[in-house]
Amino acid sequence: MSSVVAFKLVLLSLIAMIGLQLLAKRLRLPPAAALLIGGAAMAFVPGLPTVTLDPALVLIVFLPPLLMDGAYFSVWADFKRNLGGILLLAIGAVAFTTLVVGVVAHQVVPGLPWGACFALGAIVSPPDAVAAKAVLERVALPRQLMVLLEGESLLNDAAGLVLFRFAVAAALTGTFSTSHAVASFAILALGGVAVGGAIGFLVVKLLAYLDDDYLMITASVLAGWITYIAGEMLDVSGVIATVSCGMTLGWYQHEIFSAAVRTRGTAFWQVVIFLMEALVFILIGLSLRGVIVRLGGVGDALIAFAPAVAAVLAAVVLSRFVWVFGSEALKTAFCTLLRRSDAAPDWRSATVMSWAGMRGVVTLAIALSLPDEMPGRDLILVASFAVILVTVLGQGTTIGPLIRWVKPAHMAGRDENLLSEPQAWARLEAAQLSAIQPLVHDAQGNVIHPRLLEQYSYRARITEAHQLDAAYPVDERAAHYDVVLAAIAAGRTELLRMHRSGCIDDDLLTILEHDLDLQEIAAQHGRG
Repeated sequence: MSSVVAFKLVLLSLIAMIGLQLLAKRLRLPPAAALLIGGAAMAFVPGLPTVTLDPALVLIVFLPPLLMDGAYFSVWADFKRNLGGILLLAIGAVAFTTLVVGVVAHQVVPGLPWGACFALGAIVSPPDAVAAKAVLERVALPRQLMVLLEGESLLNDAAGLVLFRFAVAAALTGTFSTSHAVASFAILALGGVAVGGAIGFLVVKLLAYLDDDYLMITASVLAGWITYIAGEMLDVSGVIATVSCGMTLGWYQHEIFSAAVRTRGTAFWQVVIFLMEALVFILIGLSLRGVIVRLGGVGDALIAFAPAVAAVLAAVVLSRFVWVFGSEALKTAFCTLLRRSDAAPDWRSATVMSWAGMRGVVTLAIALSLPDEMPGRDLILVASFAVILVTVLGQGTTIGPLIRWVKPAHMAGRDENLLSEPQAWARLEAAQLSAIQPLVHDAQGNVIHPRLLEQYSYRARITEAHQLDAAYPVDERAAHYDVVLAAIAAGRTELLRMHRSGCIDDDLLTILEHDLDLQEIAAQHGRG
């Protein structure tokens, strides 16, 4: 396929994406499911070229920005508070699913080497960050469940990739060392955290020196790709490095980004992520044709692999239920032993968490990266694609009704140690008033800015009074808005102080900060 044809195909996919998104809204389907079905349908349109995805290119193009987006908007306090549960899912559930799928695959296909069986398990074990975000952002879940599932999707790719690497090596060489695998994973993970944190810190310092909105937005967007590539080049986890960098930027963005940068950057970033998420699911669907052609047709593939694929699908779904419910039972027993008040098992949340295991781009990319000499490569490809289809279409379309049916318990009410929104506003506005008071009086104590709340009337009066002057008195208007900006700066300082001291949570920080951003943009525009 030539570059021109590839560009035309991408353009056609983006056009189809608009129609598929509208169709998903009309039919009340998750957009990911509609995009996947649409891409698969497009794959068999006469005249369209067969899409052959380069797995390395897919990972490096799509994964870093999508991971960056999830990490940037992650709430660090919630992430840290639920880190144990996140790691249980991101590492424990992935390893357990790999083991179960490997054993089941070997039982169904005894001739398949153990290494190849566990490679299949590693490919289909990690739920995908893209698929999870595309589905979960449109359902109502308790906050703790969202934190666990989003945190899992950010970290589990690293565990799956490490397990896959060692399983493939074992299949091709016949050797495997558990201690070596564990040590390697620890090095990859800790190295990824170190590299991502270091690059994130450097990017924060760089952004502080860039005095241009568009340069700052561009640098922050490029940070995800730079971190991922640097992590891979340094033989650590590029996935964890990207997540660490994203969380670092997300923590410091309140201090280094102006209101204009944050507003413009967020709008730009949301459009980019929306297009990438849509395109990646369409490309997954389009790649179905290439897989089917490689296997000699749909009929042959179904006849040859149907029993094994069905067994793998059952193992993928059931193993997650076993792990989640088993973890919940152990947590309940532990809490009962310690006589804690939260000892009652939360089976409703466990049910939802067990069903929220959608696979996507990472599973496909890893499967396509299998070497040609890998035993059972065709079976692994078919099973991987089947897992993506069933989890996105089956679980993705039914998780909303499941949530409404089981009604998972929401978290307890607001933490009494945190300020309410009215209390936070009271402190913020008190700080603004303190900043304004010494600025609105002249040396004689006369009020010189009585119309701060009537900005448009003030500007109109000034314009009318000086319309015949040779030059517009910009100093008067600038002095007026300087006071406004000083008040906003004081409010922003107090807002960050409340957040950093733990008086308010990230949600309230975002709400109040957005209001201050809009005030600052209006004042900057009025100042001229």
